[in-house]
Amino acid sequence: MTYQAFYRVYRPQSFREMSGQSHVKRTLQNALLANKTTHAYLFSGPRGTGKTSTAKIFAKALNCEHAPSKEPCNECATCLSITDGSHPDVIEFDAASNSRVEEIRDIIEKVRFAPASCRYKVYIIDEVHMLSTSAFNALLKTLEEPPSHAVFILATTEPHKLPATIISRCQRFDFKRLSTNDIIERMKVVLEDIELPFEEQGLKVIAQSAAGGMRDALSLLDQVVSFSGEKLKLEDTLLVTGSISQEVFYELAEALKVKDVAQMLALLEQLIADGKDPLRLSEDLITFFRDLLLLQTSEDLAELLELVSPEERVFTLAHDFAPDLLYGYIDILAKTQQEMRFSHHTKIYLETALLKMVQFSGGAVGQTTTSGEVAMSPELAQKIVALEQMVQQLSAQLQAGAPVQTAQTPKEQRPRAKSPNGYKAPTGRIQEILKDATKQDVQRIKSVWAQALSQMQKSQSALLAEAEPVAASSSAFVLKFKYDIHCQMVADNQSLKAQFTQLIAGQTGTMYEMLCTPEEAWLKLREEFIRDHGLEQQKKSQNETDHEMELLEPPPAEMPEGPFIDDAQPLASQDPLVTEAEKLFGKDFIEIVED
Repeated sequence: MTYQAFYRVYRPQSFREMSGQSHVKRTLQNALLANKTTHAYLFSGPRGTGKTSTAKIFAKALNCEHAPSKEPCNECATCLSITDGSHPDVIEFDAASNSRVEEIRDIIEKVRFAPASCRYKVYIIDEVHMLSTSAFNALLKTLEEPPSHAVFILATTEPHKLPATIISRCQRFDFKRLSTNDIIERMKVVLEDIELPFEEQGLKVIAQSAAGGMRDALSLLDQVVSFSGEKLKLEDTLLVTGSISQEVFYELAEALKVKDVAQMLALLEQLIADGKDPLRLSEDLITFFRDLLLLQTSEDLAELLELVSPEERVFTLAHDFAPDLLYGYIDILAKTQQEMRFSHHTKIYLETALLKMVQFSGGAVGQTTTSGEVAMSPELAQKIVALEQMVQQLSAQLQAGAPVQTAQTPKEQRPRAKSPNGYKAPTGRIQEILKDATKQDVQRIKSVWAQALSQMQKSQSALLAEAEPVAASSSAFVLKFKYDIHCQMVADNQSLKAQFTQLIAGQTGTMYEMLCTPEEAWLKLREEFIRDHGLEQQKKSQNETDHEMELLEPPPAEMPEGPFIDDAQPLASQDPLVTEAEKLFGKDFIEIVED
């Protein structure tokens, strides 16, 4: 007979031989004893966790000659024929290679025929998620209402790919990844059966590499047994699986503890030269530091260790690192591992991670140190000291009877004047300009106004044709627009404003800020400014002062000018005829002669 792999020879043949999955075994055995089995089952879970093996064991238990029983006898003709795959009433169907609707229709046509020699005709459909949509639709009605002698067992590693209508018609059992102890115990049975001595630490390395899959573990064990001689040794398992020995991890941790970068990078270089995968190495380092955390927590957790053995020097090494350091190392390695999955330069990422771990001190804000105190940055500590001093001063003032000063509410800002079309003039900024406005500044703007307009495009100068500078300071001037729409268009056009102010700056030598306001808003703003700053009284007092100065000889020094608005005549003294004439012809063409 030809050689068979371990995972085929040592496939479990009864519920008793199954590793793990106790929730599945108990439910199925209770249903068998009570004769309450249903017509459709769905077994889902990772690869190598026993889905197909469980389906075969359940098929044997259903049709065993000694049924009802919670275990198949594996001695009757039915059990033996199902075990060797020759029974006509237990049909294994591989959906990965038979995914078309024609194969499913063949099953549907034959399912109505009674079993040849058993009580149930069992269909085991493996990798059922590979079926096409039309095949699922064809199976749907038969799966919902099959003949009383038919049982369907669907097995899949990707249940999310199954239609909800299929899942809802089945009893679903989720198979979990097997624990390390379950895998080791099964491998011990195999090695004892072939009478091969072994080192248990080597079995741990194989179980960790299998990642919870029994089939993967037995395949690796098969390789290691073929490689080994008279005994399965730890060195053999490390070499075959590509894992790293505990000694190398111990040396890496020692170099990390004393911050010996050269030794640490030399060890990494040697591991890479030996053919170790950097991504796998990062996973092993995370597991190693996890084991150190477990040893720090309690020595009773030695059974949960995956990479290290509970030796005295390992216990000492575990307590040489603070917990926050180990947590930080795991964090750095986990983030690096994610980045390595999308890069071809995995070695560089791992070297960078080791350098980060050397520089990591575990003193991040909010992390707990070994003494139980919270570490914080110097800046935060200074702020806390300053706040404590402030609290102490306020407490002393309260005890001395000093009144508590409440925070003053800020002065309510006057809202911008809003024109009917929705444009809001910058009222606050205009008022600041009016305070510093002078007659010389506004005359300076007017003297270059026509020349600046002539240098612009006609479409742009047309927007400013009905505008008029009414106030100016040494750094800004205010434009009054006759039409609100022109005001808004100019205010929103930043390039036009920048071009016009540059033209004025070329004539005057000063870069002014241009503020726009509609005429209606300007009249209200001017009236408020005159009222608030007493400009009428100032003009009257200025006229009286000028009359007195004419009587003095010699004339005194020039008095400083106050705020100047070009059209700030007293509103009450304006003649309606004059106002209308100014609107029609402009102020420059109107001369008022008093009788």
